[in-house]
Amino acid sequence: MIRLYWKNASSCVPAVGDAHGVTREEMRSMEDRLARALAAVRAEWDAGRLGYAALLDRQPYHQTLADLVGRRRGETTDLVVLGIGGSALGAAAVHTALHPATYNLLDDDARGGPRLFVLDNVDPALVADTLKLLGDRLATTVFNVVSKSGKTAETAAQFLIVADMLGGKTARDRIVVTTDPEDGPLRKIAAEQGYDTLPVPPDVGGRFSVLSPVGLFSAAMCGGDVEALLDGARHMAGRLRQAPPAENPACVLAAIKFLMATTKGKPLHVMMPYSNRLLGLADWYRQLWAESLGKRHDRGGREVFVGPTPVKALGATDQHSQAQLYLEGPNDKLVVFLVADRHPADCDVPAPPRGEGPGYLGGRKLSDFLHAEKVATEFALARAGRPSVTIRFDAVDPESVGAFLFFYEFVTSLMGELLDVNAYDQPGVQAIKDATFALLGRKGYEQLAGEIREFDRDEDSYLL
Repeated sequence: MIRLYWKNASSCVPAVGDAHGVTREEMRSMEDRLARALAAVRAEWDAGRLGYAALLDRQPYHQTLADLVGRRRGETTDLVVLGIGGSALGAAAVHTALHPATYNLLDDDARGGPRLFVLDNVDPALVADTLKLLGDRLATTVFNVVSKSGKTAETAAQFLIVADMLGGKTARDRIVVTTDPEDGPLRKIAAEQGYDTLPVPPDVGGRFSVLSPVGLFSAAMCGGDVEALLDGARHMAGRLRQAPPAENPACVLAAIKFLMATTKGKPLHVMMPYSNRLLGLADWYRQLWAESLGKRHDRGGREVFVGPTPVKALGATDQHSQAQLYLEGPNDKLVVFLVADRHPADCDVPAPPRGEGPGYLGGRKLSDFLHAEKVATEFALARAGRPSVTIRFDAVDPESVGAFLFFYEFVTSLMGELLDVNAYDQPGVQAIKDATFALLGRKGYEQLAGEIREFDRDEDSYLL
């Protein structure tokens, strides 16, 4: 599964010290606060109000998913996800973790499932190029339209393009809608047009929906072991539900992140996987963390402007692009490393001919090289007084990925309690959605459209 190692974020590392590391006294001072936070999240769980936790036991949802995949998978050569934010990032993260980077380049038999394309933007070239690539495979392509509310403008635009391109009966055969089980415009359209549908539980926000049909449909269609993914999440859920704060890895990580953000001057939280397979999880984390915890008001309505800023990096790639800043720039970052004890594949490094060149690399594996890169980065950070923690994966497999997803959702809930903010709303995102509606001429947004037009008027003196 996964485990947390946090020594290098503690003051016991001499160069990190009390100024930049968490002391034992500070951890003890968090005990009561952590206990209250954990009790609050568990109470929501026990009351059935922690939607992402309830997902793990919603068998009707899982059966609906399995039935649809059983009907669709054998006849599908390509799967296109139309969604944005939480409607796409989870699906992409799971796919990246469970499949080789060359997945879409394999032939149909070798893949064991359809090619997957996640259109998570309305960039016209992205959409046009993907549709052009599909070409005569459109007849065997499934388009999964994902929007919990059914009102997301970006997804609606993509959906209209695809539905028009496919036309009538073909659209009915090729479109699967994932949305609210009862409400919203997409649910209504799906009923009118006879599209297959999957539910997004009303109590699960988009960024917490990866273990619902939002993330699991594409995983199952592409041959991922969905039950193993859920089993990993269930195992982690059982551990976090029972363990006391001092032995609970989610509590310990939440306490470290909270102290780093509020007392140690480290509002930037970098997630740095040492595995390309895990990079999608860092993308998923950025939305989960930013949208849940970046809030202007606390739950009492007071202005607080809180939220650690999530950053992603990739080891060893970003040792050659970001590490200089992390080591010698402002000491305002906590780095969270993701490492795998076992990689899905490996390569032997041969000795150079006649002992020339980098002979010290000969006889090793690339996994040894990557591990050394991580330890070297960790050591250099610690020696420069820069704290870090490590999340260790036994392997990059469905169980560990499922465990990680649930673990970080739970850490996010705890951080919401510690910061006293609502971790499940996103009023800032709604402000952008409203402005987009106004610019595109949606009825009821005329006044806002006028304000935006005034703002958007170019002044030549500022145009160079």
